[in-house]
Parts: sequence; C-alpha cells; structure tokens
Amino acid sequence: MITREFTIEHEIGLHARPAATFVKTAGKFQADITLENVSRGSAAVNAKSIISVLTSGVEHGHTIRVNAEGEDAQAALDALGELIASNFGE
Repeated sequence: MITREFTIEHEIGLHARPAATFVKTAGKFQADITLENVSRGSAAVNAKSIISVLTSGVEHGHTIRVNAEGEDAQAALDALGELIASNFGE
C-alpha cells in the first residue's frame, strides 16, 4: 500500500464538482483507493464513491490521506496529486 497526504486548497473543499472530478480520476485506476479526512479524524472511505467522498466532509484547508493498493497504485496517487495541485483544474 502506498499512502500520501494532501492539503485541499479548493475554496469549497471536496464538494460538488471537485469531489466528482476526484472520484472520476480515482475510478480510472484498478487500484483500491481510500480517502481519510485527517483533519476530522474520519475513517477511510472508498475514493471511487461520490457519496463516500462527499460525506467525508473535506473542507478548504483540510488534510486528507489517500491510500492506494494494487498494480497501478503509484500512478493513481500521482494523478490524484496532480489534480489536487492543479486545484481541480480551476
């Protein structure tokens, strides 16, 4: 398993469109991917489920931990990291 932490700088956090973009990106990979809202101390949720990502309550400035396990785990984390760094393409 590979783990990385990111700080969400998007003004609305992982809600609505940013969450959908995050889930869509995660869904492109075979790896099992989970997301934890470290700032809230929440349990890991399926990063490929829009409902799970939305209910994790990630807001602007929160730190998330993304875990990926599988053949393309590193590529998945790289892609998600690029998405977050680009502020979800905005």
